[in-house]
Amino acid sequence: MKRRERGFIPFRRVLVPVVHACEPTLALSAAQLITRPEHILLAGLVKVPPGESLSTAVIPARKVRRTLHELADGGPMRLLARVRVSHTPWDELIALVEEELPDLLVLEWPCMLEAMGVTSDDVLAHPPCDIALVRGPVPAAPSRVLVPLRGGPYAELALRLSLAIAKNSHAEVTSFHIHTKPTSPAKRHHIWHARLDAPFRGLARVLANLPEIDQREMETDKPADAIVAASQDFELVVMGASAQPPRSGISLGPVADQVLQQSPSGVIAVKTRQPMPAEPESEMSGKAAISVLVDKWFAENTYHADEFADLGQLVDLKRHQGLTLSLALPALNEEETVGNVIQAIKTALMDEVPLLDEIVLMDSDSTDRTREIAAAMGIPVYIHQQVLAQYGARRGKGEALWKSLYVTRGDIILWIDTDIVNIHPRFVIGLIGPLLSDPRIQFVKGFYRRPLKVGDKIQAGGGGRVTELTARPLLNLFYPELSGVIQPLSGEYGGRRQALEQLPFFSGYGVETGLLIDIFEMYGLSAIAQVDLQERIHHNQPLEALSKMSFAIIQAVIRKLERRYGQQILEDVNRTMKLIRYGDERFFLEVEEIAELERPPMLDLPEYQRSRKRERSR
Repeated sequence: MKRRERGFIPFRRVLVPVVHACEPTLALSAAQLITRPEHILLAGLVKVPPGESLSTAVIPARKVRRTLHELADGGPMRLLARVRVSHTPWDELIALVEEELPDLLVLEWPCMLEAMGVTSDDVLAHPPCDIALVRGPVPAAPSRVLVPLRGGPYAELALRLSLAIAKNSHAEVTSFHIHTKPTSPAKRHHIWHARLDAPFRGLARVLANLPEIDQREMETDKPADAIVAASQDFELVVMGASAQPPRSGISLGPVADQVLQQSPSGVIAVKTRQPMPAEPESEMSGKAAISVLVDKWFAENTYHADEFADLGQLVDLKRHQGLTLSLALPALNEEETVGNVIQAIKTALMDEVPLLDEIVLMDSDSTDRTREIAAAMGIPVYIHQQVLAQYGARRGKGEALWKSLYVTRGDIILWIDTDIVNIHPRFVIGLIGPLLSDPRIQFVKGFYRRPLKVGDKIQAGGGGRVTELTARPLLNLFYPELSGVIQPLSGEYGGRRQALEQLPFFSGYGVETGLLIDIFEMYGLSAIAQVDLQERIHHNQPLEALSKMSFAIIQAVIRKLERRYGQQILEDVNRTMKLIRYGDERFFLEVEEIAELERPPMLDLPEYQRSRKRERSR
């Protein structure tokens, strides 16, 4: 099976200076833990004492060049050829950073700083880029890494760096959250505690979705002593500088400074170039860490359909795991395309290769020949209004998807729309691949380019208007962990029955949003994957239909927020939408009710429980 390398690479340009009179071994070792060798830049610096001619550095410069070539000899590290000689090498290094724009500058503490004639305050008061100060010993492959996390503006960088180290060295990472003890009984009031711990809230959401990180916490009024004591059980400590107002003149802060000096383990202390927020103890200073989680997920859980082009290997994976696969096709008046969709998928994935075990059509009471075409091709056809009729009949695609759980038998259930003009087996193969190759994944979403026809012209990326104007802004606002999902509303997706049968389904346009949020809240972000299905051509809907869709999606998100916070909102919200109509040289308002209703989890239905029991007994 063709696979691209899937990795979280947060630092793609790491600069390591080679400074005369200071061995670069320690800083280089740290850089090689943080990123791949091909992403490391090497630069030479020589300091000449004030009052001496720069020409006196000819021999030191030659030695630095030799060291640079020895380090980069035959390897993928990039060597910046010119060795910079200066009375103020730190200024030269700042200029080099402005030229090369590295993601991270790695400096050995205190050797490199002393060799450049600067202090920690000089370097960190106004860092030219994100900086890591390294103090040994730094093992080549640490097995245990401690990351103290209080929150604040530099915790995100510390967490990002520790995850990179874990990726490259297979180290176990442990976060260490320290609660500072209030100085008086009065300050133990819950409001004080809430304010005091606010910066950690964003990090807590991130850590909840990173099961590979062990978590510790402690309450103490001596955080530096606690970190130094805890570091005895670890080979490396990665921590951010303490948040300090710029006017304080403190670069690292007292906690990071004490740990850097006293820890028996190696230490990497980091500080970003971003200015500290006006209120470092605010909750906002911790929420930026969500980007660490999203970036990591995006790198590791985004696939391409071509990775799963070897159908034989997919069949082997399916048989080895003893799984069955069902494809349900929701349809409403799709006679122009439904036959081609069925033909392309059935021929490639059932007739020629035994990958799919069943295909069913879930029709929403079409008035054209959709059902007749599917039945003539040997596909079981269900009218969703007639399935589980004792629970009533609702309009909407979500209703059809919910009832497809009842009429299918597969361990994995996939859905693709039946209006796809450029149908290809990859629309199904791409969804199957991640579910068969990674048992952690419970839910897969497809994404693609969606051309939009405007008059006689085609806009390559013009589709997905509701996605970009409604769905993704809402997810970014209320569920930022899901902000990396490219097309949350795509109609091509699927998941494991054991997960889907536990989830409620919105009956209408909110079904995709609701399922995505519920899967995330039940299983975590790592259980979701997305797959590039390349390009999808279909019939674009008119603006009024998109407006109704947006209205329903907003309701769906509000419903999920109600359950999260235990408060009713929609009871007092209007469920009708006033649509503007034009005709006979006049315009008027027409009221339409768009209430996004929800079906209970299919597993709650006794009829479904009986049908699954019969299926298992066969």
